[in-house]
Amino acid sequence: MNLSTPNLGHLIPRQLVLGLGLASLALGLGCGDGGGDSASSPAVTPAPAAAQPAAEAPQTSKKKTMPDDLEIGLVLGLSAFPESTPGDTSAPTPLPAELEFIVRRGGEWVVTRMTDPASNVFHKALTYETPDGETALLTGGGEKALLKLWKLEGGKLVSQTLWEKNFGGRFSRMRDIEVGDIDGNGTNVIAVATHDQGVVAVVRPKDGGYEVEELDVEKDTFVHEVELGDVDGDGAMEIYATPSEPNRLDGSHQSGQVVRYVPSKGEGRVVVADLGDRHAKEILVHDIDGNGKDELYVMVEGQKNPDGGGLLHRTEIWRYEADTPIDQGVVIAELNDRLARFLAPADLDGDGKKEIVASLFSKGVWWLRPGEDHTKPWKKKAIDRRSSSFEHATIALDLDGDGMQELYVASDNDGSIRRYAWNGRRLVKKTIYERTDKRSILTWNIMPIPVALVPTAE
Repeated sequence: MNLSTPNLGHLIPRQLVLGLGLASLALGLGCGDGGGDSASSPAVTPAPAAAQPAAEAPQTSKKKTMPDDLEIGLVLGLSAFPESTPGDTSAPTPLPAELEFIVRRGGEWVVTRMTDPASNVFHKALTYETPDGETALLTGGGEKALLKLWKLEGGKLVSQTLWEKNFGGRFSRMRDIEVGDIDGNGTNVIAVATHDQGVVAVVRPKDGGYEVEELDVEKDTFVHEVELGDVDGDGAMEIYATPSEPNRLDGSHQSGQVVRYVPSKGEGRVVVADLGDRHAKEILVHDIDGNGKDELYVMVEGQKNPDGGGLLHRTEIWRYEADTPIDQGVVIAELNDRLARFLAPADLDGDGKKEIVASLFSKGVWWLRPGEDHTKPWKKKAIDRRSSSFEHATIALDLDGDGMQELYVASDNDGSIRRYAWNGRRLVKKTIYERTDKRSILTWNIMPIPVALVPTAE
């Protein structure tokens, strides 16, 4: 398989790379050209020793002391670029795709890194329970577009390609993946969003293999995000996706929508959010208000002012319920940044009330908490103003099993993976991993993974 990237000059001119750093590098990571399928095990290496922080110091907290060993760790889907050469104005060429595994052993956070020479980016990595009950690692990337399932054999992750296709456009990418009981029969079905021909598909286990059904296709369309949920509360799982015009860096108008599919009811594309001349690459489908039905939250990206400096529109979060008209999403938060790519449901203070964490391109990580009326503007509180990344991968998890979620954030612009934990009064920040090499790294996602599935270093 190959997920390597071609010349990226049309998306990320070198001048923009120098000016925007990882933001510009990111736009090319989903595109590429490349070679053939690799059935052999990828290389696994320990991260540089200097990148492994010392044991976490005990902190005065209402939370329990962090255990020395945890059964659940983190898996990060990455793309990497070599250290830039002064004066080089060519588009950067990505290195082989990488996964990083961060686990806690012996009182330290230990990092191992796996590279796949057949790829240049892992857009998504998450665990998947196969029909026979085995836990495996599922990955999607580009280019070419491949969906792969990895199983641990002899300490190494060995891959099986579930779906491979050239979509016929300029690029072929598996951009996002979600897993759920889409058919309502107890089977773990995989929903996939792709670039750049707007294909949204489901991949089902069948007869010992996997069968692909393409639900939609749209020429010259990027689908960045796919989400699963039940917004109308009828018990049938819905698929939500974000088709938009191809990426632009100049801040000009880029139209987009949010669409829905309900395979179990035979329902094809329905537009549920019309964003006009704006677009969204990030959505969240989750029951935040606790009424038993999910809501749709759309991260509508900002726009530069065409008449001068500043923003014509800042990034906003629009909220939709099942009966919300497609052009009347309720703005629950406005955020002072042009780009934002991660929304994470959370309950970080353990009060039993759900909130959302929004991670922005350059203006930090924000804690958004609703009042009694979830349709009114939510309270905003900065968690970390100095955290930044083009993707800014974020997730809330209870890794230590004490009943309280922690927040894990990849701040790529300073090479840090950070953990934020509630101490009864505030969130305490701790860097659990800091990269020390000079490569540019972009973290596309963070997900939990059983330590038993983590490969060992060679």
